[in-house]
Amino acid sequence: MSDYLLQRSVTTAVARNLANTTKTSPKMMSITPRWLLGMLPWVQVEGGTYRVNRTKVELSKAERIDVDLTAGAPAFPPEALRSVPLFSKLPDAIVKRMANRFKIEEISLGNNLLVEGEDRTKFFIIAQGQVEVLSKGAHGSDLRIALLTEGEFFGERDLVSGKPSDVKVRTITPCVFLTVSRKDLDLVLQELPNFASEFQNAIDDHLELRSTVNRYGERNIDLVSGFAENVEIPETFVDYSPTPREYSLSSVQTVVRVHTRVSDLYNGPFNQLEEQMRLTVEGIKERQEWELINSSKFGLLHSVDPAMRISTRYGAPTPDDLDELLAMVWKKPAFFLAHPKAIAAIERECTWRGVPPVTTVLFGTPVITWRGVPLIPCDKLEIASRFDSNRWLGTTSILLLRVGEADQGVVGLHQSGIPGEIMPSLSARLMGVDSLGVASYLLTLYFSCAVLTDDALGVLENVEVGFYHNYESRGHKGFEQGLGI
Repeated sequence: MSDYLLQRSVTTAVARNLANTTKTSPKMMSITPRWLLGMLPWVQVEGGTYRVNRTKVELSKAERIDVDLTAGAPAFPPEALRSVPLFSKLPDAIVKRMANRFKIEEISLGNNLLVEGEDRTKFFIIAQGQVEVLSKGAHGSDLRIALLTEGEFFGERDLVSGKPSDVKVRTITPCVFLTVSRKDLDLVLQELPNFASEFQNAIDDHLELRSTVNRYGERNIDLVSGFAENVEIPETFVDYSPTPREYSLSSVQTVVRVHTRVSDLYNGPFNQLEEQMRLTVEGIKERQEWELINSSKFGLLHSVDPAMRISTRYGAPTPDDLDELLAMVWKKPAFFLAHPKAIAAIERECTWRGVPPVTTVLFGTPVITWRGVPLIPCDKLEIASRFDSNRWLGTTSILLLRVGEADQGVVGLHQSGIPGEIMPSLSARLMGVDSLGVASYLLTLYFSCAVLTDDALGVLENVEVGFYHNYESRGHKGFEQGLGI
């Protein structure tokens, strides 16, 4: 019997030729929630420039020394020694000769570099690896007071004072150091006898200045308190920084091109120009969030003060690491910012310790919190990996922010009300139609980001996202119990 005689109805394959199809707007996988843009307070910037005025910092802060490891032997420019506050005012001649005296030392894991109470006068710059700084607590046990990583240094006070060390320092990874001893320093001063007094004066001036400033390096405000009578009231004033930092609005731009024939004839059910604009704006906003985090000029990762940088103790991010970050940004911390893989690593560590983090709902989506502070996922905090084919394994950073002008925190900068504005600080302008009938539209977004005070932003570095605990024994035991074995 033929197929025609067996067919009792029109087929769906033929019938759908007469039916209208329900279509979706174009979807794009690169779109993310971009919570950072929604959680930053945005400040209107007139004139395209935002000036952050601060009080004057009298005492220079320690900065990391950029050690070059690509030349075969670790090295650094002599002027980098001024990153050490104790050496910041030394004469150029001494600084240059000191830099030439540094030696390279490779030390394996678990070795003591300084011993508390012993005279080991040597200055260390960490070129590679990590060390921990320990001190005897009130109960006689060794307490870890700091963990130092590449670019940081220690031992400068022991070098110039000649007194026994008041801390213990040991390696927790194989390390490469650049070191200079007191003997090397004495040789430098013998070569430059005219500068010996200047060296001591520079050190004494630094120590004297330390006694007149607070822990932020700002000069103390002279006050008097109590009920005593006939006490002279001190006079004081607060000085301002003579060179406040200014942030100019950055921009992201592109040109969207749409053929007039496309926008004339194929505009239903979706407007072709609107869809082209929408998808391009999504890409612009993604780039905006990336710049807010990674820009070398104003990005959050590059704006963290050296004193507000800490490293993980064991690679994987532990609750202890998050607590230490909270202890640094303790004045109204708003939120953590971390890669989703870093958040997963935190959850694994919390599960291992039996302290699962609390979940809350933010913008209609469940997110975990630590000590009540939400951990916001953001894939713009990139993962540094040795494997180009897999960017989900390696190390990353976790940021903690305080936000808002009133709280001297982190703020976003923009200028709304610009010509052709379609969103705050985002404009679209028709550039014209060329001889081929293609219309061009210029899209421009203006923005930046400012950290009002150094303690508003902290970072946890060297966060390993690929470490997993071994639950094998537990899993086998549970499996066997389930089988009744």
